[in-house]
Amino acid sequence: MKNLFVVLIILSFLSCEQQKKEEILSSRELSRIWVKDILKDSTLSIRTFEEIDGNIYYAAHEGKAGVLLNDGSRVTDLYKYDSILPSFRASAFNGKNIFYLSIESPALIYKLDYHVNNKVYLNHSLVYKETHEKAFYDSMKFWNEQEGIAMGDPTDNCISIIITRDGGNTWTKISCEDLPNVTEGEAAFAASNTNISIVGNHTWIATGGKASRILYSSDKGKSWEIFETPIIQGTQTTGIYSIDFYDEKSGFAIGGDYTKPNDTLNNKIRTKDGGKTWQVVANGMGPGYRSCVQYIPNSDGKELVAVGFKGIDYSHDGGDSWKHVSDEGFYTIRFLNDSVAYAAGKGRISKLIFRE
Repeated sequence: MKNLFVVLIILSFLSCEQQKKEEILSSRELSRIWVKDILKDSTLSIRTFEEIDGNIYYAAHEGKAGVLLNDGSRVTDLYKYDSILPSFRASAFNGKNIFYLSIESPALIYKLDYHVNNKVYLNHSLVYKETHEKAFYDSMKFWNEQEGIAMGDPTDNCISIIITRDGGNTWTKISCEDLPNVTEGEAAFAASNTNISIVGNHTWIATGGKASRILYSSDKGKSWEIFETPIIQGTQTTGIYSIDFYDEKSGFAIGGDYTKPNDTLNNKIRTKDGGKTWQVVANGMGPGYRSCVQYIPNSDGKELVAVGFKGIDYSHDGGDSWKHVSDEGFYTIRFLNDSVAYAAGKGRISKLIFRE
């Protein structure tokens, strides 16, 4: 009985500590940001990377890729298919291997080993090739070690979706018979590798262009339905550029028109019902065009950060209001915890620390 009493006291203490942490996060408002470049290379344009055990694996255009090790050193690699130097804008890590996906025809997926036991393995093998004049892939993610998904622009009358169920060794393209039809001018943007958001078995895919909608699957890509959005759309450069979900119900999407980056009308939308319906928020206020938006971890879905070539913006109230915290330009961002993130862009990868 005494041991049980001690356990109950410990559990109560831990519960109180967690509650205090949640209260602090829910009440804080970040106002400062510290940016430290960990890679500067004017020859690179980086829209995708993976952080693994403190090491940053990145892939860029013209077949360029590499690893920034946590000791500050850098190992580079060059991908070449026949005479083609592929351009990479999407990557994913399934817990065992990293995958890089190139954009244009031939669309290529490479599987490579990763840093283990203080060694760097850049051995890579080609696991998927798609040759089609309209091929253009935008984003990829894994549900688990075995199952993953990638999406791209339509080559027929549906968004291109390929899926693996064997750890990335083979990929199969879903037939348009099993997907919603696209509307005229509907495609997607390879802006930040954040067209896909996954929570558990739930998957959301954002499209853009003349039509900007959400494809949704509740069963890891076995069935699909489509939801309309009120985000700005109607031209080839408008729509959703990035989507993120905090949990199964709460999600946020951002975009706009990259040719009119200061426009703030109808470019930020939020859902509270799993993507079925969306509402415009902060209309005419806050950031204009941004290429990536992410929820800050452990923030109860209240804190968001959006980045783009016009700078970094922060919201502490789920997107209702925004604070411009930096003019530093990036294409994409990923959080390690509630205060530290990595971001990549034109000629750089940086470590970001957010402060109150």
